[in-house]
Amino acid sequence: MESPDYFSIFLKIIGSLALLIYGMKVMSEALQKMAGAQLRHILGAMTTNRFTGMLTGTFITCAVQSSSATTVMTVSFVNAGLLTLAQAISVIMGANIGTTLTAWIMSLGFSVNLIDFVFPAFIVGLVLIYTRRHRYIGDFLFGIAFMFFSLVLLSQAGNELRLDNNPELVEFFKSFDTGSYLTIIIFLLIGTAITCVVQSSAAVMAITILLCSTGVLPIYLGIALVMGENIGTTITANLAALGANTQARRAAFAHLMFNVFGVVWVLVFFYPFVNMVCSLVNYDPADGHAGAQKLSMVLAMFHTAFNVCNTFILIWFIPQMEKAVCRIIKMKRRDEDEDSRLRFISSGIMQTPELSVLEARKEITLFAERIQRMFSMVRDLLETNNDADFAKLFARIEKYESISDNMEIEIAKYLDNVSNAHLSDETKAKIRVMLREISEIESIGDSCYNIARSINRKIKGKEDFTEEQYQHLHQMFSLTNDSIAQMNVIISGRKDNLDVNRSFNIENEINNYRTQLKSQNINDVNDHKYTYAIGTMYMDIVSECEKLADYVVNVVEVHMGTRQREA
Repeated sequence: MESPDYFSIFLKIIGSLALLIYGMKVMSEALQKMAGAQLRHILGAMTTNRFTGMLTGTFITCAVQSSSATTVMTVSFVNAGLLTLAQAISVIMGANIGTTLTAWIMSLGFSVNLIDFVFPAFIVGLVLIYTRRHRYIGDFLFGIAFMFFSLVLLSQAGNELRLDNNPELVEFFKSFDTGSYLTIIIFLLIGTAITCVVQSSAAVMAITILLCSTGVLPIYLGIALVMGENIGTTITANLAALGANTQARRAAFAHLMFNVFGVVWVLVFFYPFVNMVCSLVNYDPADGHAGAQKLSMVLAMFHTAFNVCNTFILIWFIPQMEKAVCRIIKMKRRDEDEDSRLRFISSGIMQTPELSVLEARKEITLFAERIQRMFSMVRDLLETNNDADFAKLFARIEKYESISDNMEIEIAKYLDNVSNAHLSDETKAKIRVMLREISEIESIGDSCYNIARSINRKIKGKEDFTEEQYQHLHQMFSLTNDSIAQMNVIISGRKDNLDVNRSFNIENEINNYRTQLKSQNINDVNDHKYTYAIGTMYMDIVSECEKLADYVVNVVEVHMGTRQREA
C-alpha cells in the first residue's frame, strides 16, 4: 500500500477549511441582507423578559448563522438604550444555543454524501445571482454549497490520510491518559489557543470532527477541544471590544463569563456528563472503531447539550451576572474626553457589514448632536464678557472643531471598510448617503468655529456691537439653532413620520433675515451708527449663520432623498 502524500493532503485540508470559513461568511451575509431589518425589529420587540430574550437570540443566530452578528446587534441596542444589559445577556445566551446549529450542519456533512446536493446548488445559485431579483437567495445557496463542498473535501482528505493506519500518530494520542483531568485541561487550552489564532470556531469544530472521525483522537479529547473552542470564540470577541465603549465591553465580558462558568461546571462532572451525551446518540466512548457519522453526532450533541444546560442554569442568575460585570468593568467618568471618541462603532467589532451600517447611523446621529452642542457654546460665547471665561469657552469650541474633523475621518474610514464587503445595492446607497451627511455635518462644525473666530476678533478689538446688533444676532442664532435641532430630529427619526418642509422654511427665513440685515447694515454704516470694521465683523457672523443653514439643508436633503424645490 502506497503511503499517502501528506503535503498535498495537508494543502487540501487547509484549502477546505478556508472554503468552509468563506462559505459560512457568504451564507451569513446573504441571510443578513435578506432579513437584517426584520431581525433588528424582532430583537427590539421580543426581549420583554429573560426567556423571550434568550429565544430571540437563539432564533436570530439560527437564522443568520452568526453569533457575532447577533452580538453586534445586541450591543448596538444596548448603546441606543433599547435594551438593558440584563436583556442583552439573555440574548447572548440564546446566541450560544443558536450557534450549535453550525455543528449539526457539519455533522451532516460528515455523515451524508452531500456531493449530489452541492453542484445543483451551485448551478441554481448562479442562475439566481444573474437574475438579480433573487440574488441574495443565490448568494445564500452559493455560501451553503461552498460550505458543504468543503466538508466533503475534508471528509475525503481524512480518508486519504489514513491516520488510523499511522501507528506513530495513534500511539502519540494514546499516550495521553483520557481518564486524567490534567489531559482534558491541556486539550481544552489547546482548543482555546487554536480558536484564538484561527478566529473561527467553525474551523476548529471541523478539525475536531475530522480527527475524531478518523479514529485517531479519542472522543474525550475531542470534546475537550470543543470546550476550549467555546472559550476561544469569546476571547476573540473581548479583544475586538477593547477599543469599544463600556457597554460593548460588558456584553463581551458577559459572554466570556457565561462560557467559562459552563466549562468549569462541565469539568467538575466531565466524565458522567460526556457519557450521558454519548448515550443519547447510542455511542460507547470505549469504542474506538465507531464511524464518522456517530462521532460527528456526538460532538454536535455535546456542543448543544453544553450550551442548553449552561443557559438553563445561568438564566436564573442574570441580575447577579449583570452586577458582577458592572462591578468588574466600571463606567468611565463622563467628561469632555468622552465626546472625542466614537461611541457606537469600532474597527474590531465590524464582522457583519450589513449590520455595521446600523452602528454607523447611530454614530452620525451622535455626531450631529455634538455639533448642536458646539453651536450652543458659540451662542454662549457671544454673551461671555469675562476674559478668562471667554478664553476657556473659545478653547472648548476649538477642541470641538478638532473633534468634528476627527469624527468625520473615523466614520468615513469605518464606512469605507464596510463598503469593501459584499453588500446589497440598498446598503451601498445608504453608505453613499452617510458619507455625504458626515461631510456636510463637519462643514457645520467649521461654520461654528468661524463664527467663534469672528466673535474673538471683536473681543480683541476696541469696539463692541450695538444693542440692536446684539438683538439681531440673538435672533439669527435662535433661527440657526432651530435649523440644527430640526436636522437632528430628521436624522434620528423615521422618514415616513417627518416633514422636511419645516427645515426648508427655517432656511428660507434665515436667508430673508440675512438679506434684511445686510441692507440695514449698509444704511447703519452710512448713518455712522457704528464703524465699517464692526459692521464687517457683524455681517461675517450673519453670513456664516446663513452658510451654516445651507449645510443643514444639504444634510436634510441627502438624508431624506429630496431637494428643496421638490418638497
